[in-house]
Amino acid sequence: MNNLDILVIGGGIGGLTSAIALCKAGHKVTVIERDPNWSVYGVGIIQQSNVLSAAQQLGILEGYLAAGVGFDAVEIYTPTGQKVARIPGHPVAPGLPANMGIGRPALHKLLGDSAKAAGAEIRLGVTASAIDDTGDAVNVSFSDGTSGTYALVVGADGVYSQTRATVLPDAPKPAFTGQAVWRYNFPRPADLDALHVYNGPIGAGLVPISADLMYMYVTTPEPDNPWYPKEGIAAAMRAKLANAAPAIKELAEQITDDEGVVYRPLEGMMLYGEWHKGRVVLLGDAVHATTPHLGQGAGMAIEDSIVLADEIAKAATPEEAFTAYRNRRFERCRFIVEKSLEICHGQIGKGPPVDNAKATADMFAVVSQPI
Repeated sequence: MNNLDILVIGGGIGGLTSAIALCKAGHKVTVIERDPNWSVYGVGIIQQSNVLSAAQQLGILEGYLAAGVGFDAVEIYTPTGQKVARIPGHPVAPGLPANMGIGRPALHKLLGDSAKAAGAEIRLGVTASAIDDTGDAVNVSFSDGTSGTYALVVGADGVYSQTRATVLPDAPKPAFTGQAVWRYNFPRPADLDALHVYNGPIGAGLVPISADLMYMYVTTPEPDNPWYPKEGIAAAMRAKLANAAPAIKELAEQITDDEGVVYRPLEGMMLYGEWHKGRVVLLGDAVHATTPHLGQGAGMAIEDSIVLADEIAKAATPEEAFTAYRNRRFERCRFIVEKSLEICHGQIGKGPPVDNAKATADMFAVVSQPI
């Protein structure tokens, strides 16, 4: 299928990379995003070697490398701070880092600018109020009173996907895991040349995201799924680290800015059934929302985007394209979702403890395979 008019719902990582891939394949792409300010929170994200490979395929690798910082290993620490393993990554090519840390605002700007440069139209503050698949096309009514007709619709609108709820109303809903993640930015020490992962009931990690900046993530058991008011949330995060490893506890003293704390309950879901209905298809967190324990949520969405564009180009019908897309993506995404959840459950006592060093090595082995 060539030269299609395609609507992408969602202007996040999955939506923007799908827009880039589809534009490069010759399609006309419109992206709608509900947030009129198109904002993202200001901490970072881990990008493994498979993401750099995907960025290379999308033609945005140079921008990726310039926007973040590379590192070539993951170090695993005990809850008391002893290093037990240094696991080398798998670079996609000589001269490239095995992993990258990048600030979310920098990544968002890169992807947004790249989608526009590829030819995508971006409409902000707009949602799809009605989706009518006629069999030959999809008629969409928008929240601003306009409407459009598209050959295909891509739902990249996240874990709470309204597109999924509309076209697959019986699909499972995201489930709270019993754990939450806290994030905060710090100055980066000169000797931090790897992702540092601290095991334990209170998990923690240090991730370089620029030459002079890193962020800390902290996973905590939150069985009652509490809401923390913004005022005082820095003190709440510090309190969670009262018994952390010495290096983490020392850093925690610098957590003083309530506005700098990003807190998110961890929810996950895996759509084991179809990922599409008719001419509407889903990708990213809308079908496989993973907890962050293997650092692959964004990576899976970006890979989805490339595979979806590839299968649309090769297929004669939407059904053929979408079935082939799911078949290529299902096992890899299932592995990430289920193994990440195993680590989560092991940390909070809902399952056996997981060896993080082995889980990380297994993840690298899986994502180093072609998509």
